[in-house]
Amino acid sequence: MLALQIVESVPRYLLAKAVGRWQPAAYWNGLGLLQLRDVPEPRLPTPEWVRITTRYSGICGSDVGLITLHASPTTSPLVSFPFTLGHEVTGQISELGSAVDGFRVGQRVTVNPLLACAARGFREPCSECARGLPNRCLRFREGTIAPGIMIGFCRDTGGGWSASFVAHRAQLIPIPDQLTDEEAVLAEPFGVALHAVLQNRPPDTATVLVLGAGIIGLLTVAAMRAIGSQARILVTAKYPFQARAAERLGADLVLLGRTGPALYREIGRLTGARVLRARFGRWLVQGGVDQVFDCVGSSRSVHDALTLTRAGGRVVLVGLASDPRNVDWTPIWLREVEIRGSMAYAEEELDGIRASSIAHGVRLMAERRVELGWLVTHRFALAEYREALATVTGKGANGVIKAVFAFPGGNRV
Repeated sequence: MLALQIVESVPRYLLAKAVGRWQPAAYWNGLGLLQLRDVPEPRLPTPEWVRITTRYSGICGSDVGLITLHASPTTSPLVSFPFTLGHEVTGQISELGSAVDGFRVGQRVTVNPLLACAARGFREPCSECARGLPNRCLRFREGTIAPGIMIGFCRDTGGGWSASFVAHRAQLIPIPDQLTDEEAVLAEPFGVALHAVLQNRPPDTATVLVLGAGIIGLLTVAAMRAIGSQARILVTAKYPFQARAAERLGADLVLLGRTGPALYREIGRLTGARVLRARFGRWLVQGGVDQVFDCVGSSRSVHDALTLTRAGGRVVLVGLASDPRNVDWTPIWLREVEIRGSMAYAEEELDGIRASSIAHGVRLMAERRVELGWLVTHRFALAEYREALATVTGKGANGVIKAVFAFPGGNRV
């Protein structure tokens, strides 16, 4: 079968790094680490695994970061090459291991892609998995499969950017009949947003700033509203189509195209904060928002998040902030601003039910407490991957909110 894989090659890395700055297509035209290859279907690692025929697989910002060589090398020990990309998936079970019960061939499922203790064959969980935090698993390099944090980053599991992949029975989440594949493929990124919000739920009286109106920023707005938060939500957006989406999902006010000092002054006006100009191009905001969800993860957004958070407030890093530079960390000690990370998803309590945040996302969509399928704006066949990546990396011109690879059998909104 054909699969889009990341290969390990120092010469390819150096060549794409040198050329890609001026010609981004170098990252996906065969010169870089992304390769379209004919590979065998992955085997079932143990009888507790199933094979899934892919229907939809999302194109995630973390995937694009890997392809364009912007991802931090810090996590490189937690992958195994070559790996097939694609961790946002919906599909049908096509083969059951002999130790799998409660599921059937032909059943539609999405997956919690984390390859934590249960998926790796450990009967006794590590200390983090035992606490319901498989996103912090201590064994991502051990067990019955090769290293990898998730499906889509492990050579033994395959991924959604191919016709089929394998998953452990503990990872399977049934898709209710009332959900389309387009809705279900958003369960994973919605789970990311739900985890960030449930771990850092703002009071209803709070003013919250969401930096970035890409898919994770938009889903963070949706998550707050889906769980009933009445906080005032402000969102920064780069493009008008993002602003319209944020408003539709429940944002109170969208700050379109505001960056730097213009953003600081607007937040000062909205919150009553004093915006003071410091020396050498720096700014000090006295006051600000109660909480920031940084859904961008750039040096600029981390700097803005710290600047705009009130004394004693909280910054939550939901975007993949790998190596921010030129960030002024003064607000952390000057105003005792708290900064927290948010990684993937975990076991959460919501509505008296304890489940993974991805499973909560599926339930919230099935109960129609949130409508998300319309966020899938672009669909591509796997063979159109060059066009897909050019479209996604040029989202401003193309109006991309969420793009997916669509395989035969997927149903649409």
